[in-house]
Order: sequence, then structure tokens, then C-alpha cells
Amino acid sequence: MSESVIKLEDVRKAYGKHEVLKGVNMNVQKGDIYGLIGRNGAGKTTIFKMILGLSEVNSGNVSIEGSTDKKELLKNRSKIGFLVGTRFYNYLNAEKNLLYFATVKGIPRRERKAEIKRVLEIVGLKGVKKPVKSFSLGMQQRLGIANAILGNPDILILDEPTNGLDPQGIADIRNLIKKLRDENNMTVIVSSHILGELEHTADRFGIVNEGIVVKEITQMDLQENQPAVEIAVDDLVRAKEVLENAGIKIIREVNEKSSLEDFYFRLVGGSAE
Repeated sequence: MSESVIKLEDVRKAYGKHEVLKGVNMNVQKGDIYGLIGRNGAGKTTIFKMILGLSEVNSGNVSIEGSTDKKELLKNRSKIGFLVGTRFYNYLNAEKNLLYFATVKGIPRRERKAEIKRVLEIVGLKGVKKPVKSFSLGMQQRLGIANAILGNPDILILDEPTNGLDPQGIADIRNLIKKLRDENNMTVIVSSHILGELEHTADRFGIVNEGIVVKEITQMDLQENQPAVEIAVDDLVRAKEVLENAGIKIIREVNEKSSLEDFYFRLVGGSAE
């Protein structure tokens, strides 16, 4: 049986009269790459703030490694690395930026140099000497992930890590996330509003809509639990014409794979167009 490392039970959060989270239930298991998906403003970043203790819950429980005790939560949160935006000193290079953050995080002086070298190698920035102000967006994101994994945390939270990246940058981040789980034994929670991208990254998904997690599914669920009937025909064009004339909706052609995007829009409404 899989071990639950982060669990939210009926978590609610409001800012003034604006209720952002309306009873979130969420379960992240050890070894997951857990994709938190939803529109901008759906509540993804607020969920991360609840997990990290950056903002207090109004009601409900946040459990990390099985504990809801405040003292234990503080201890267990120290095992979480996170990327929520990228803020660095633009005039410093990657190594000097990380030296500052390693000091802030309390990594012992004797270990800092080796630890910085380790994380820069993981993210592909080893030997880069130019200042951060000349970094591409993809390089900035990778440096943000390097900062997040300083100290080798058990859990990694990445908020929109591919936002604004080109296809190559997206692929680089996707491969890095998989590497961190597979080679560094991290549990990774990654959010995005780019549904097609998370489909190729995560193995479990939480779908967020209007302040609640409306569904948690696995990759297997995505393919097996589809509200459709598949039929095989010799003349696809003619069959489509007959079915459409009869008012029967065609979800996908038989040689097509159901996508996370299909599932999401059937669940919350709307369309990709």
C-alpha cells in the first residue's frame, strides 16, 4: 500500500470575503509525480501555501508525513523544497546566488560548496559563470529548481515551472522532474494550466476548479474510465457522417488516445478553443 506523504482534508481559506479554497481534499503518495491542474485563479498556488505553511488555513487539516501536530509540521516542512517564482540577485552568477540561499537554509559551511556543485550539475548549469541577468527564462527556471533541491529534500513543490518556456525548455524541465523522482527519490508536486504538458510528466493528477479538487485520477484511470463506447468500422468517413446525423457525439476516433485535456474539460466544462 502506498504511503501518504501530504494530505489535505476539507481545507478552507478565505481572504476577507473572498473564499479561495472551499474544502480541498487531496492525497499525495510517496514517489508520486503529482500534477495539480486547473485554470489560473483556480486555487493551485493557495494550496501550495497551505502545504508550506506560508498562510494559515481557516479550517480543515494539513498532514505531512502523517502528522498534523504544529511542531511536527514545522519539522516535516523543512523536508520540502519549493519553487514558487524565481527571485535571484541578477548581478550574481548561479553559484553565488545559491551560496546565499544555502547560507539562509542553514546548510553547514563545510558542505555548501559540494552541495551547490551537486545541484548545479543536476539542473545542467554546472560551469555557467555569467550573471543571472543574462540567463534565458529556461535557465532561470532551472536555477530555481536547483535552489529548491538544495539540501536534498524528500518532497519538491514546483508552481508553474514551465510557464512561458519554449518547447525545448518545457521538455528540459519535464525530463528534470522525472530525473528528480527516479534518481533522487523525491516526491514531486507540480502545478500547471498547460494540460497537455502535465499529461507527459505526472503519473497522478488532482483537478482543481473553483477552489476544490474535483477529482484525483491516475494515468491508468485516464485511459480506462472514459464515458464512451468504441466501435470499429470499415468506412470511417461514412460512419462519422451517419452518427453525427443521428445526433451522436463523437469524442475521438478509434486510433486516437484520450487526453488529459479531454478529461479535464468534460469534468469542469468549457473547451480548449
